[in-house]
Amino acid sequence: MVPERIFHIATAADWRRTLETGTYTTSTIGRSLEEEGFIHASRRDQVAGVFDRYYRDAGEHLVLLTIDTARLGDVEVRVEPVGDDTYPHVYGPIARGAVIDVTPLSRNGRTETLMSLWMKGMAVRMGLALVAMAAVALLLWVVGVTR
Repeated sequence: MVPERIFHIATAADWRRTLETGTYTTSTIGRSLEEEGFIHASRRDQVAGVFDRYYRDAGEHLVLLTIDTARLGDVEVRVEPVGDDTYPHVYGPIARGAVIDVTPLSRNGRTETLMSLWMKGMAVRMGLALVAMAAVALLLWVVGVTR
């Protein structure tokens, strides 16, 4: 039985391309739908394992796509055996409208909220401000010592 919601890890660049073209056609990192014959997907409980096996060292910004299988139209989804488990495979391009949520993933594969992204950005900006203030204080000290 095909789940109502399936998930796919995508690079942010591939998702941006989908926003321009209207369809998503990457099977897995570095492989297209045309090359693979289907797009790899997973149930929610499988996402962490897929991330650990295939995406941990991607070196790119990643997002988690939530796909509503009812919105795929005539594109077939098959739940097929892979090892000791089964995974959903999408046998055609995924229309942008079938993707109902796009969530950034952290470097360890956890979903990020807008608040957590904002906090990380603030932490970076605060760190840069502290470095700049320390550099100015050091410069003022050096100038004061040499006079």
